[in-house]
Amino acid sequence: MTSCVDTIQDYGLRAIGIGERLLPKSDITLCEQFVLIGSGLLWNIYFGFIALLLGFWLATALALGKNSHLIWLRLPSNWFVFLFRGSPLFIQFFLAYEAFVLLPKVGIEFEIFGTVFAAETRWLTRAWLGALLVLFCNTAAYSAEIFYGALKSIPVGEIEAADSFGMSGTKKFTRIIWPTMLRLGWPSYTNEAIFLFHATALVFFSSFPAWRQKGDALYYASYLADKTFNPFIPYPILAGYFILVTVLIIWIFGCVNRRLNRHLPDSQRPKRPKFQFIR
Repeated sequence: MTSCVDTIQDYGLRAIGIGERLLPKSDITLCEQFVLIGSGLLWNIYFGFIALLLGFWLATALALGKNSHLIWLRLPSNWFVFLFRGSPLFIQFFLAYEAFVLLPKVGIEFEIFGTVFAAETRWLTRAWLGALLVLFCNTAAYSAEIFYGALKSIPVGEIEAADSFGMSGTKKFTRIIWPTMLRLGWPSYTNEAIFLFHATALVFFSSFPAWRQKGDALYYASYLADKTFNPFIPYPILAGYFILVTVLIIWIFGCVNRRLNRHLPDSQRPKRPKFQFIR
């Protein structure tokens, strides 16, 4: 027990550069495998959470753009969604990395109102930023299509009722259109959140390198499988971690879904998910 506590102290935050610098190479214990893979899971959670958080707002803007009657809003939104939904995520990782490598290492300078700004580009070739941008664009495109379908499904009567009350465009959007869009699209958006978290495992296979062995969960699972010559321990551990986070996502999004549907009668509200442990 004491040795496992020491392992947690040494490798619990190894994936973010805190703790032992060298990875174990021999006599790797089960505790070390659990701790190292759990440490790498922090990066998967980071990728999924930030991409989902920022992608939600871009997806909302893209859905409104696709639904707009203005062609200069509708066409870019349609092409963005088509591009990132139509191409494989792995190819997006590869092309993005190659494009980021071609950028000037010293950064890009641009001028706004007489003031010169310099944007660093070297960090784009690191997974924590470059891979995150790809996941951000990808989930925004898929989520935008979900929200666009929800926009099209809003009952016309609700919008006509808002117009009859003399609501302004902004008030109608914040009180009627946006909440109804979220309520209708939230179950599908929950699936997108789960798929996005699973897609974070592809960062390991992408061209973005793990800097100083600070990789994600699959990076450590692959390392441990190579060192122990036994893939039947680290990979099931990895799958177990992903299942636990998936259950957490379902619970959190379920709470939000019940909040969005709180105005409905009890018979029409979504029920709490029940997990069957014994058949």
